[in-house]
Amino acid sequence: MVATYVKDLEMILGIIAEFYLLFEILSTLFRYNYSMKKNTTKQNSIDIINILKEKNQTISFAESCTGGRIASEFTAISGASAVLNGSCVTYSNEIKSKWLGVSEETLMEHGAVSKECVEEMLKGIAKLANADYTIAVSGIAGPTGGTDEKPVGTVYIGILNQTNIIIERHLFKGERESVQLQATDTAIALLKKNL
Repeated sequence: MVATYVKDLEMILGIIAEFYLLFEILSTLFRYNYSMKKNTTKQNSIDIINILKEKNQTISFAESCTGGRIASEFTAISGASAVLNGSCVTYSNEIKSKWLGVSEETLMEHGAVSKECVEEMLKGIAKLANADYTIAVSGIAGPTGGTDEKPVGTVYIGILNQTNIIIERHLFKGERESVQLQATDTAIALLKKNL
């Protein structure tokens, strides 16, 4: 009878060891993938800074669900101050209205996570910071706050350049931090593409 328990215990320990190994492999792959994306985002940020320096133009950000991550990507690079006027983390609707001029009507009718809100955020930060280019982001990073119409991972990303406004709706998958990182990477890539 003891021998049966020992065999069962050995089998269970073997399964646990296999799961641990699988977990380690997946963790390594995730870190590698994140590192690769981080390098791409960093290079995109460097490229944007260099292009704006050459054009003698500026940029500013209005962030909600990314919580300042876009600004952090830029300020991590030496020389960013030549083009970065400033950034606002406008997390609450009240601050979106007070600082960026997002209308109460827009917030009531469309909500903070909407194309309409992001458009007003873009215009507001451009005016506030006197910037040539702006990025605005508003979304639901989760794990709470989602609805059927706007599930967790819904993020509106907008850029304003000298000729137009581009706003995209994205549905990112993953945990809160993953949604924030994907939104940050996507916003910076969208700006680079539209300089």
